[in-house]
Amino acid sequence: MTAFVAASLLVAVAVLVEIVLPGRALYHAGWYNVALAALVAVAVAGGRRAGRGGTRRARAAILATLAGTAVVGAAGIVNGLLAPDNQTIVGAPGQRVRVESLGTLAFPLSAASADGDAHVTLERPLHFPVSVGARSRDVGSFILRAIDRSVVAVEARDARGNRLTITQPTGSAFLSPVLLMQQRQTIAGMDLPYDSFDVPAARRVVKAVLFSAAQSALFVRGGAQIGEPSVLFAVDDENERPLPRAIGLSAGGRPVAAGGLILRGVVETFPAVEAFAVPNALATALGTLVLLGGLAGLLTRDDRAYVPQDDASLRELDAFGR
Repeated sequence: MTAFVAASLLVAVAVLVEIVLPGRALYHAGWYNVALAALVAVAVAGGRRAGRGGTRRARAAILATLAGTAVVGAAGIVNGLLAPDNQTIVGAPGQRVRVESLGTLAFPLSAASADGDAHVTLERPLHFPVSVGARSRDVGSFILRAIDRSVVAVEARDARGNRLTITQPTGSAFLSPVLLMQQRQTIAGMDLPYDSFDVPAARRVVKAVLFSAAQSALFVRGGAQIGEPSVLFAVDDENERPLPRAIGLSAGGRPVAAGGLILRGVVETFPAVEAFAVPNALATALGTLVLLGGLAGLLTRDDRAYVPQDDASLRELDAFGR
């Protein structure tokens, strides 16, 4: 097998691996893409040498192999140098999130679905909607997969039990009662997710810190049971100044009094979407088919008639004949 055939196959394998095993930081490394470009250059240079003096059919097969190699290699290099890094898109229930170069992700109204797996819908112009679930979906230049995140559905009442409106001035959905818990805070050596919301009628600002079931076991005295997650509330006034008796732990979704409010936090799972940039699927598929077609033409030709007629090959044939 000549050097150009080996280089072509290596290019195809390297780019296909980026699709089969997406999301690796290696694919965006400069040296990796330089190596991929070098393989394409080796294939082109070797193909030109192998095609000298060959028959028309042999030259056509070599040209097809090189064309496929160039297309596949370009798809891989463009992905490595220009595509965005891996990202996780988070949205509130019912929210539509526009993602550059991808489309609009429509999040479900709740985590429940008919098959027990919450799906996010990808909407793009001139395309049918795509349902994104736990299984990876290739949507052209991205691999998408829905993952479960812990969010907190909060409820606030006054001392008389009247429900109060919750707002999120710094959140992605102003009137949503669901906290997405995208910020992190360290408490007692634990890295914990937290969020905040306002209760305008009571002139209160509330911070909420999420403890997993394992972490909540440390707060059994506060009402948490083994296996239950919990939410720690800290209530400030409208100017974010601490209030007396304003810290309470809502364990297992049970209400707790803090800062003149009755607060309740229910930990739920809600989907987010992981997006991994990959070489364009159409370009990679077409390039690979052309490449393999060219190689098939080389392997099935009559070796006596179509062996490459470069000087090195002729010298080898001479030596073999003697």
